[in-house]
Amino acid sequence: MKRYFLTGIVVLIPLVITVWVLRLIVNTLDETLFLLPASIRPEALFGFHIPGLGVLVTLLIVLLTGAVAANLLGRRLLQLGEDLLARIPVVNTIYTGVKQVSDTLFSSSGQAFRKVLLVRYPHQGVWTLAFLTGTPQGAIAEKLDEPHLNVYVPTTPNPTSGFFLMVPVRDVIELDIAVDDALKHIISMGVVEVGLGKTSAL
Repeated sequence: MKRYFLTGIVVLIPLVITVWVLRLIVNTLDETLFLLPASIRPEALFGFHIPGLGVLVTLLIVLLTGAVAANLLGRRLLQLGEDLLARIPVVNTIYTGVKQVSDTLFSSSGQAFRKVLLVRYPHQGVWTLAFLTGTPQGAIAEKLDEPHLNVYVPTTPNPTSGFFLMVPVRDVIELDIAVDDALKHIISMGVVEVGLGKTSAL
């Protein structure tokens, strides 16, 4: 009986969590329907709520925004909008900070979260997985007596929280594995194995 119970837990937990996460995402994106006038929302047109319609609306908004921003006129309008936000106290600080992070993470030419590393953390006798986010710049780099790397050390089992470290290059080992595989390894607390390729010191 105990074996059957544990087997049932192992089978059901991933399914339940997957359904819960998907439902959370769909419900959150469905809130974009509130951007529409009340007269053209599904409840007004059809008399009932349509789950998932907000996901399609969100994707449409993202695609249209990208299409507009990709042409010359769109870029100029975007620049005018950014200049306007830059003149608003508090708003400019938040927007600039978020934009810098998003540009770094989603830039096709950037290195952020594209390399998996081994670093010594939380002390010299222990190794953990980390992700390269860049290199120290400006006044910080001037104060460091040797080359360093900016790395993000995620926590387990929730990799969205973690620690930002500046680690000497000599103490970092680059791993030839995919970021997705490393995340699975971290989330599973080491239970899910990753296929390690060659390793190299940076």
